[in-house]
Amino acid sequence: MARFSGDVGFIENVETDTSKWVNQETVRHYYGDVQRMVKRTEDGAGVNSTININNEISIVADPFARDHFFAIQWVQWQGVKWKVTGVEVLYPRLVLSLGGIWHGDET
Repeated sequence: MARFSGDVGFIENVETDTSKWVNQETVRHYYGDVQRMVKRTEDGAGVNSTININNEISIVADPFARDHFFAIQWVQWQGVKWKVTGVEVLYPRLVLSLGGIWHGDET
């Protein structure tokens, strides 16, 4: 089992003092284990194939991650930000399922 050390991005919709709603990103660093490593490509309409991974990363969660697990949007792993497609709460750990590359426009 490989070790994990990287940033996790939380994005929440919060109300400002002017009654506007904006997306607020919080980035926190976590440690854990890579439980599953699978790569797959999908041929699409474009020239290049789409790269997806079906990895699972288990992080040691702090109270912030436990209380905001619903807001986890991406994980930086191997120098790339990957979209989080699912979160399983097994406190004190969170198991994050990863999908395609995060482009920042999924919020």
